[in-house]
Amino acid sequence: MKCFSIFGKDKSKSKKRETRSAPELRNQSESSDNPALSRTTKSLPSPRSIPELYKEKEHNLRVFSLDELRDATNCFNRKLKIGEGGFGSVYKGTIKPLSGRGDPIVVAVKKLNAHGLQGHKEWLAEIQFLGVVSHPNLVKLIGYCSVDGERGIQRMLVYEYMPNRSLEDHLFNSTSTLPWKMRLEIMLGVAEGLAYLHEGLEVKVIYRDFKSSNVLLDENFRPKLSDFGLAREGPTGDRTHVSTGVYGTYGYAAPEYVETGHLTIQSDIWTFGVVLYEILTGRRTVERNRPTLEQKLLDWVKQFPPDSRRFSMIIDPRLRNNYSLNAAQKVGKLANSCLNKNAKERPAMSEVVESLKQVIQELEEASSSSVNNSAGPSSSRNGTRRRSK
Repeated sequence: MKCFSIFGKDKSKSKKRETRSAPELRNQSESSDNPALSRTTKSLPSPRSIPELYKEKEHNLRVFSLDELRDATNCFNRKLKIGEGGFGSVYKGTIKPLSGRGDPIVVAVKKLNAHGLQGHKEWLAEIQFLGVVSHPNLVKLIGYCSVDGERGIQRMLVYEYMPNRSLEDHLFNSTSTLPWKMRLEIMLGVAEGLAYLHEGLEVKVIYRDFKSSNVLLDENFRPKLSDFGLAREGPTGDRTHVSTGVYGTYGYAAPEYVETGHLTIQSDIWTFGVVLYEILTGRRTVERNRPTLEQKLLDWVKQFPPDSRRFSMIIDPRLRNNYSLNAAQKVGKLANSCLNKNAKERPAMSEVVESLKQVIQELEEASSSSVNNSAGPSSSRNGTRRRSK
């Protein structure tokens, strides 16, 4: 996947020193292309901005020296490299607890590639947003490193380590597949994380870069949203949207955002609908190696409406019928509501959470009923698809 916008180089210059300057973090992120972060004086009170909220919580983040992170990653050893993206490379490492006592802590260290598409501004955004938010379904930022020296700038982020990699790694892996119920539980966790961003903070946060590769999985496969470099504050007051350049990954962004640059909470809802179809079909949003009519996921699934007999034809064949057709149809209808061309008619993420909870509850009740009736001659496997006559 490629970003469909090019990030400009950061023009700011600083002295050769290791920095952790709260004013620097605030001022550089309040750029002119981000009206949601640019505040004007108004007579009416407005919610505090992310930079203002960050100022209260910045002390919770650790400031690492470059030497500390070199030691943590064995000098950024290639054998410890666990990922790579537009930002740069990610390494598995171990750090000492802040107190200096106890067992080492396993972490993920993301190292900014100074020549990459993403840059300093996104690094600052990650620090500010993840320095403010706190939710079980959002990845935890432990700290950061900022060094301007003779060898150039060094920008790093230190996160909690997520041992089961990303949803993308499991969903499109040809050697194994995620069970049906686990897919639903992962999407429920993601929805709860997004609902928190949209409705659970003093300021609304638009995630803007939701996709399967940004959903990380912990040791228990609990999902956590990562990569907040493109996140933005939502509109305030009488504003209906945030005007911004179009950034993101091709195939995921809402059409009205791509066409106008108007960013809203509903933009995240659309993208959630795209990923719902990914977990239903086991297909990426764009696959150029498929026949022409099947290359774009959303165009292809339109031929198989959830309330039609043909709908089962799009379900991921790797599930081998170990899924509930009724539940899949409800998820398909939910996805379609998220993909409504009229953004105002898309459900709120809190409504999506309730819908997914109901689907999972009904699935569990059906499974429990099947177990209780297992002694009968007409019993069926738990969670498997049943064909109606």
